[in-house]
Amino acid sequence: MASSGDNSKRNAQKGANREPMKQALANCVRSIAQNNELEVTFSGDHPSMVGNQVRLPELGKKLTKKQLAISRGVGDAMALRQACHNAKTHTKMAPEGDNARAIFDAVEQARIEAIGASRMAGAADNLAHMLDDKYGKQNYSAAQERNEAPLEEAVAMVVRERLTGQKPPENIHAVVNLWREWIEQKAGDKLDALGSDIENQESFAEAIRDLLVAFDMGDELGEDPSEDDDNQESESDAEEEEQDGQRDNEESTGEDDGQPEEMESDSDEEQEGQMEASEAESGDDFDDSDQEEESPGESQRPDLPFSELPADSDYQIFTPKFDEEVMAEELCDAAELERLRAFLDKQLAHLQGVVGRLANRLQRRLMAQQNRGWDFDLEEGHLDTAKLTRIITDPMTPLSFKMERETVFRDTVVTLLLDNSGSMRGRPITVAATCADILARTLERCGVKVEILGFTTKAWKGGQAREQWLKQEKPANPGRLNDLRHIIYKSADAPWRRARPNLGLMMREGLLKENIDGEALLWAHERLMNRPEQRRILMMISDGAPVDDSTLSVNPGNYLERHLRHVIEDIETYSPVELLAIGIGHDVTRYYERAVTIVDAEELAGAITEQLADLFEETPEQAKKPQKRKRLKKAS
Repeated sequence: MASSGDNSKRNAQKGANREPMKQALANCVRSIAQNNELEVTFSGDHPSMVGNQVRLPELGKKLTKKQLAISRGVGDAMALRQACHNAKTHTKMAPEGDNARAIFDAVEQARIEAIGASRMAGAADNLAHMLDDKYGKQNYSAAQERNEAPLEEAVAMVVRERLTGQKPPENIHAVVNLWREWIEQKAGDKLDALGSDIENQESFAEAIRDLLVAFDMGDELGEDPSEDDDNQESESDAEEEEQDGQRDNEESTGEDDGQPEEMESDSDEEQEGQMEASEAESGDDFDDSDQEEESPGESQRPDLPFSELPADSDYQIFTPKFDEEVMAEELCDAAELERLRAFLDKQLAHLQGVVGRLANRLQRRLMAQQNRGWDFDLEEGHLDTAKLTRIITDPMTPLSFKMERETVFRDTVVTLLLDNSGSMRGRPITVAATCADILARTLERCGVKVEILGFTTKAWKGGQAREQWLKQEKPANPGRLNDLRHIIYKSADAPWRRARPNLGLMMREGLLKENIDGEALLWAHERLMNRPEQRRILMMISDGAPVDDSTLSVNPGNYLERHLRHVIEDIETYSPVELLAIGIGHDVTRYYERAVTIVDAEELAGAITEQLADLFEETPEQAKKPQKRKRLKKAS
């Protein structure tokens, strides 16, 4: 019989053997992903993949075969997504509505995993273990009614079954059984068509869109991507023809060599003027009056405050009378704020260490760029003690002073704009609140001022604004039809210690309602524009497209989203504010030029710190480079 000493020795040997196993798993992930530059780490945090960084579950001390298969399945899924998925194609083909988008994303992941399962039997087994573990943690096996069973997961598992022949994992059986009959009845033939070419992502995405139409979600698809491609091709052909015509004209005018030099010079200037005029006309950025006032060679960017730009949007507000801009401490008393803050700290005690380490890393990167420097031999400033002898030897020499150089970040302000909608309830809002709290403290140490704002509505499905609309006998096209609530958790000038309890307000039951992102972005932007700092950064953190049932019930379905796109376009094109966004489980890259999408709220801390660190490593001129996109035209 083995002694306890032998057992401890054997356990130590097992622990020592983890590193070769981790190395083998990492190499396997890189091989499947066909990317040798992947950085694979193991952690007790939630598995994630951001860029070239992959985080896998930590291998426990008592590792079973099942646990190893789960870890391998997580790695296989991430690697296959790198190898078999094109993010640009996915964004182009994705529907606009949230419900349709959830099914689209889930079925695309099923396609990716089906490719791996069909190529490698071992990967098929690993992925099955990974899925069973995933659904077991979400307790889907207890679902008894359809409102407890997410449709997108059921569709994904039915599609996986069609593509691979594998039955759904045991822990998702209940969800699939609740929806299977409905799915087969609605779209049995469409499901059969999905397996025709799973290697071609674009054609598979077209088949998913047909599937969504069969599910009566056609109104959520948005514009047909193929029509956009045709329009782009026709526009490109027209531009090429126009350029060919211009080249022919230039060649014909250049044949006459008998012109005097003055005439040639005048002709060149005239052509340059025509080219500038044609560029101004094609830009769609200004109206005719702006073009007439501009002199040749003047910058195309108008010297106007952001609020005075010509309005291109058909967005309107029924009444702003009931809107509210409020300090967080005004919404509940100090004692309740302290209680909510304590609850927030308790909920995310384990996350404090992770976010704290990331914040310290950000601080080190910022402080490394803030090396202290001095300018010497000045006529005024601090007396330079090293030059005291000069005063004695040559009293008439005035250059005996020094002045500390201003660091890059002392003149910077960052605004964190947090989505306070109902869909953020639970884990996402607690993680967002903690990240905002710790980042505010970190940036404050580096001399960067931070403002933390939140946006929601005062009521579900319309408030006093809707009541007034009803009293006025429901005039057509009323525009935004709810009461806004914009919350200031921490103003830029308030110290972190004083504002710290305010973030607990996000834990208050009933605070999180609906989200009207466009107006919230304008509000946060206007506050930044009123700041004296030279560099202004605005970060939006959201988990979905703008939604307000009251407004969308009496306006076009894309009314709020269209306004959001218009606001983003104006800020990115005209404003000195540097705008970036982070989407939690929601693809924000289709809205923002500078954006990142994360799968889970647990990845938020890393995404925020990396985005801010990258931004601070750039100069304001590099970060605010000219945009390629044209300004949105007014919707008809």
